[in-house]
Amino acid sequence: MKILVTGATGQLGSLVVEQLLQSVPASDIVASVRDPKKAEHLSAKGVEVREGDFARPETLASAFAGVDKLLMISTSPGNRVAEHQAAIDAAKAAGVSFIAYTSAPNAQESTFFLTEDHRQTEDALVASGITYAILRNNWYLENEMGTIQAALQGAPWLTSAGNGKVGWAIRRDYAEAAANVLTHEGHNNKVYELSGPLLTQEELAAILAEVSGKDIPVQQVDDATYEQVMKEAGVPADALPFVVGIQTAIREGSLAVESQDFEKVLGHPNTPLQEGFREILNQA
Repeated sequence: MKILVTGATGQLGSLVVEQLLQSVPASDIVASVRDPKKAEHLSAKGVEVREGDFARPETLASAFAGVDKLLMISTSPGNRVAEHQAAIDAAKAAGVSFIAYTSAPNAQESTFFLTEDHRQTEDALVASGITYAILRNNWYLENEMGTIQAALQGAPWLTSAGNGKVGWAIRRDYAEAAANVLTHEGHNNKVYELSGPLLTQEELAAILAEVSGKDIPVQQVDDATYEQVMKEAGVPADALPFVVGIQTAIREGSLAVESQDFEKVLGHPNTPLQEGFREILNQA
């Protein structure tokens, strides 16, 4: 049984490989990466490393050859739909029997600007006829690193998300869930909303305050003010619509997806966010 992880040197992919190494032989794991030189540490562990670049579809046939199960980690926005379609086509041609795909919360119904690519990819995956599992990852706690660092340095926890709630979880939990789907039975043609406990910005900041022992005041502003502060903080102009759009989406409820799927797939409760913050602070 060959299990392939795309983007295996990325932030999520590398953690998935770590999880897989705990339950399956290294010889059964294939790491698909754009630059094999950056995966030499995986080769040293016995993982087979192959070049596979979604932006260069001609690399995918050899990358997916002989693979039984594949974790398709979504690529960056831009040409994502075409890249994902190329990967699905290559997987089907290679005879891959199962694809797990990292999607977005409520992808078929959401108006969140990040979901359209995922909705199209989900549709393409279902249409391919390949057995699938769709992992609708909510939001990584690590995505808040900039706000966390600023707050620990004395700035307020700045947000324009209002009372919008998010299902934050640490990236390691998402990786463990993906590894479980790849190595356990019962996930065929399933859609999982992987969402942690729903919290507001105030509730999340209170947990950081508890862990750090520092006062973390939350400052609610409008989108225009948030954009201006982010601009002054050095966020590139072309990224400002993205970061403001996330705040807007949270305020409008796009990430407030309540589900017990995460715990079901993990087989245990999510890592408490207190522990997640401690891990982040130790790595900072």
